Amino acid sequence: MITFETIFFPISAGRVLDVATGRGGFIHALIESLSSYDEIIGIDTVAGTEAIFAESFAEKPISYRQMDASTLEFDDASFDTVCIANSLHHLPDPQHVLAEMMRVLKPGGRFIISEMFRDGLTDAQETHALLHHWWAAVDSAEGIVHNETYTKQELIKLAQGTAIDTWAFHEVAYLDEDPKDEATIQQLDQIIDRYVEKAEKLSNGGTQLIERGQALRRRVHEIGFHGATALVAVGIK
Repeated sequence: MITFETIFFPISAGRVLDVATGRGGFIHALIESLSSYDEIIGIDTVAGTEAIFAESFAEKPISYRQMDASTLEFDDASFDTVCIANSLHHLPDPQHVLAEMMRVLKPGGRFIISEMFRDGLTDAQETHALLHHWWAAVDSAEGIVHNETYTKQELIKLAQGTAIDTWAFHEVAYLDEDPKDEATIQQLDQIIDRYVEKAEKLSNGGTQLIERGQALRRRVHEIGFHGATALVAVGIK
């Protein structure tokens, strides 16, 4: 089985930039899997995440900087590794962000993209894709940039649209867990509740979004949930 560990363990990552890092979820995967790293900087547009990083990565050379991914405030060729995970579909111009990441990557450095895709999934994984697209619809109705997830070929095309000529593509899926795990379903119910509340506040289209969410809740309980397969692309500049 291909895992993040099998993909990332051979990599000595040096100085790492994690773009659109959120709360640092992908950084946890990196530090658990990489052969070594010197420093990791996570960037995102949200204020106040410094405190979360200080607690999550205490005594590690990992930090957060509030920054727009479309205008990276770093010199050319200043990182050994750049990465972005599950964020391309949140960007208004993903190709521009990828170009900015390429700019700050050193020659010979590694470019890592990890992104879930929506096709070729099991029924339980399809639950994840459908939920994600509903979340995107609610967020979009609120004016938040959140697009539906890509197909596998669309992601490959995005990667190949960069200046990197050669990519290695891997598929990572974790399907061993019980798709009807009680704790997971409870967590999903809470997320669905939050998005239903958001939909209730919308002036237009809220009713249909609420009905769509309740149908997905039934699907979660009847079919279950597995995370969608991720395409992990690793290129060398």
